[in-house]
Amino acid sequence: MSAVTYETEALTGRDFPERAREELRDSQLRGNIRKATTTIRAKTAEVTGELPDWQDLRRAGQAIKREAMRDLARNLEALEANVSRAGGKVHWARDAAEARWIITNLAQAAGAEMVIKVKSMTTDEIGLNPALAAAGIRPIETDLADMIVQLGHDTPSHILVPAIHKNRAEIREIFMRAMGLDHLGDQPTELTAAARRYLRERFLSAEVAISGGNFGIADTGTICVLESEGNGRMCLSLPRVLITLLGIEKVLPRFEDLEVFLQLLPRASTGERMNPYTNLWTGVREGDGPQEFHLVLLDNGRSRILADPVARETLHCIRCSRCLNVCPVYERTGGHAYNSMYQGPIGAILTPQLRGFAEAGSLPYASTLCGACFEACPVRINIPQILIHLRGEVVREKQATLGGRLGAENLAMQGALAMFEYPALMGLAQRLGRVGQKAVERDGRIDWLPPGLSGWTASRDMPALPPQSFRAWWRSRRGRP
Repeated sequence: MSAVTYETEALTGRDFPERAREELRDSQLRGNIRKATTTIRAKTAEVTGELPDWQDLRRAGQAIKREAMRDLARNLEALEANVSRAGGKVHWARDAAEARWIITNLAQAAGAEMVIKVKSMTTDEIGLNPALAAAGIRPIETDLADMIVQLGHDTPSHILVPAIHKNRAEIREIFMRAMGLDHLGDQPTELTAAARRYLRERFLSAEVAISGGNFGIADTGTICVLESEGNGRMCLSLPRVLITLLGIEKVLPRFEDLEVFLQLLPRASTGERMNPYTNLWTGVREGDGPQEFHLVLLDNGRSRILADPVARETLHCIRCSRCLNVCPVYERTGGHAYNSMYQGPIGAILTPQLRGFAEAGSLPYASTLCGACFEACPVRINIPQILIHLRGEVVREKQATLGGRLGAENLAMQGALAMFEYPALMGLAQRLGRVGQKAVERDGRIDWLPPGLSGWTASRDMPALPPQSFRAWWRSRRGRP
């Protein structure tokens, strides 16, 4: 069993650029990710392109999420009332520690020594697996990709496909080692059959299941889980006790809102017109499915995000992962460089807001601001705008830690501001620059600068200043036709 943990930048001293450089050295990983994201991009482009009203659906999804967040308190109260009316029990968790405590106590009260799990990034967010293991309860991931990650003692690297960085040969080795197999081929059918054999007895013997949720419907108390393998259906129907951890941003006001999201999410995430398994349940029903249902509503910093008028759009995310599949940074670095259960562009804005800039302040800079993520997002989250906003917040927080004193970066920016405000200073700086660059210029380019200025040339060359400035050239032309 793998205990999924995520070390913070503050503790490790390793920020995104350092982790990215390490991942870039792994050519096998880059090849695996490039192949997978290229395939997913082609599938999603095909199925979204066949809908003439795809852009209208995106705008509808955006509008519904804005309404849901605007009336979040009222929607959550309605969800609680309707879940309770249908026989379920609702628990409120202010943070990760409280959510772990609630879920662990519920599993212990049910006498569980093992729990089966439906794929859930939110349980990774709160560090649930290590907490359960510490309490003597063994968590079993039943999603195929999550199971590969768990059996390989690894961490997820993609929101939708956590084992995207593994190829078939690597998965075969993991299965043989973890399942004690002497022989196993690397064909998908053989690997899937091995996973089924491994999981079947666990499905049939587990008393408790733990799930996340794609949506919670306020006006009916219904929970929705979409999946493609059938493992979710087994977890949601066979055990006696079902515990669902739901981030408070997953609430939708009305049942009919699902009409929009059941078109958006499958096409944007897996490139399917409809998920093979669309699981909907409301409370408990005697003799049918789990006889005890607990819904744990998790805040864990979401209310703080909601209070930010620019960044609150982060909470619109439906975890489709389409932004990862179009991101040039993610495709080259992979998911582990983000050091988070949320990777790619959405991880670059969500993780710093959940953890704080001291722990994840480099992530808002893990982007070229090309805008591909915004164009792809099925609910039109303006990720580039939020990235820029968060970069400003990082700078302001750094400034605050300096107690109002100007740091080196701030001093440089103040100097640049003065230079651009006064043409005489600009001209002097250009003349000094032409003299100073002689020591580092090579064939019209500068590929090295001394410490303090080396941030630019560490990853790119800089063109040398021309022998004559535009202003000087223009002055020399005065009086000419």
